[in-house]
Amino acid sequence: MLAHPIVSEAARRRPAPVGLQVERIVGIAVMSGLLVLSSLPAQARQAPESFADLAEKLLPTVVNISTIQAPQGQQGPQARPDMPQVPPGSPFEEFFKHFFDRQRPDSGPRRATSLGSGFIVDRDGYVVTNDHVIADADEITVILHDDTRHKAKLVGRDAKTDIALLKIEAGRKLVAAKWGDSTVARIGDWVIAIGNPFGLGGTVTAGIISAHQRNINAGPYDSFIQTDASINRGNSGGPMFNVNGEVIGINTAIFSPSGGSVGIGFAVPSSMARRVVDQLREFGRTKRGWLGVRIQSVTEEIAESLQLGKPRGALVASVIEGGPAAAAKVEQGDVVIGFDGKPIDQMRELPRVVAETSIGKEVDLEVWRKGAAKKLRVTVGELEEAENVVAAATPGGDTKGPAAGVSKIADLGLTLTQIDDRTRREFSIPDNVRGVVVTEVDGSGPGAEKDLRPGDVIVEVSQEAVTSPAQVANSVRRARDSGRRSVLLLVNRGGDLSFKAVRLGKG
Repeated sequence: MLAHPIVSEAARRRPAPVGLQVERIVGIAVMSGLLVLSSLPAQARQAPESFADLAEKLLPTVVNISTIQAPQGQQGPQARPDMPQVPPGSPFEEFFKHFFDRQRPDSGPRRATSLGSGFIVDRDGYVVTNDHVIADADEITVILHDDTRHKAKLVGRDAKTDIALLKIEAGRKLVAAKWGDSTVARIGDWVIAIGNPFGLGGTVTAGIISAHQRNINAGPYDSFIQTDASINRGNSGGPMFNVNGEVIGINTAIFSPSGGSVGIGFAVPSSMARRVVDQLREFGRTKRGWLGVRIQSVTEEIAESLQLGKPRGALVASVIEGGPAAAAKVEQGDVVIGFDGKPIDQMRELPRVVAETSIGKEVDLEVWRKGAAKKLRVTVGELEEAENVVAAATPGGDTKGPAAGVSKIADLGLTLTQIDDRTRREFSIPDNVRGVVVTEVDGSGPGAEKDLRPGDVIVEVSQEAVTSPAQVANSVRRARDSGRRSVLLLVNRGGDLSFKAVRLGKG
């Protein structure tokens, strides 16, 4: 019986783009015979004539994962539907009686079973798999290559990277896989995958590395290895090996409109996975670095507004009170362009490099502030300890700005009003929020293009606090006079802060 598709937790939490089906997989992808052209450099590694010797060596390190879950809501008399009334002697009487007798509470709930893959990382019985493979499981069974079955204990799990660590007691030393270094793997290198596609058991496939650092919106630390090795449902949690027989990835997702392999699979790189597995084994949970900021991407318009030259870095939308960034004097509106000597070219790079930094380490933080680079020193905190910390978003500013009533800013396509008791009640603006409230938006204006809405509060313009429409108008006029094509607004919407670079219309 084939295993049902296993869909990742990340895929269930967010809609996938049109035509994209992110499936968690349990297996290993093996590259299928590609010709090596004679024009390739002489030092390029030739494709092996066969993967047989390597597969024979690696198969004992790969396991199948079987989980059992008792479905909710199937116990008790309420779970049994009433048998419909039928005339005595009706040919349907026996059919309905047989069917509804099977639904009796004393027959017990049906059990949901799923299959996945994993691999042994320690001879004492530690097994790595995907978190979504064992999610919500009541029982976990690890099936070794020799078909022996062992009940598994969950050591730890990490939903952010979709990794779980299990422990079995096999009564003997097992054959364990060795970790490899994914950072030295190159696009075009051969890889091998072994797993349990469609519940068929140990299956070997091969392919090449197609790309590095893929972001498929599965989690906050996406940096997947992409491969064309065949990966299908049931391969989730299986290892991706290099030609030296070392694990350089954990097969996790596929890109497919049909659910089957179309030659695009994704694996968590060993550079990330190994650190997570070590922490799960030592602490039973992860310990990640934490900076204490909320960030957003830098668009071309934002870069122009900040005189940054080109889009790069991570824009600080807010600084969490009491966090490491606040202690280091990071400011709202700073753009983080470097961390611990590493350049930050894209926003999504910052969470990953911070998470991989040792807790308590003091590092250099380079930010872009008011048209110039500035270096700060920050001591990295622990994310897991801070996840329940709520940022106190209390933008500052002069609360005694000149009253200006209602003002229409044609350059922005917005009508603004100074915040008072009436507007606070009308738009549910908390007492600690300062700024200027948007009351009307021109549907064809620049503000509408950036999804500004009535009730939004403009907190800053060009990184200067505003509390009246007149201040907004003055800031916009100065931006236009200086030749800027857009102006940077800090907007508070329901307590969430974000920067929006709004182009200047015809004033």
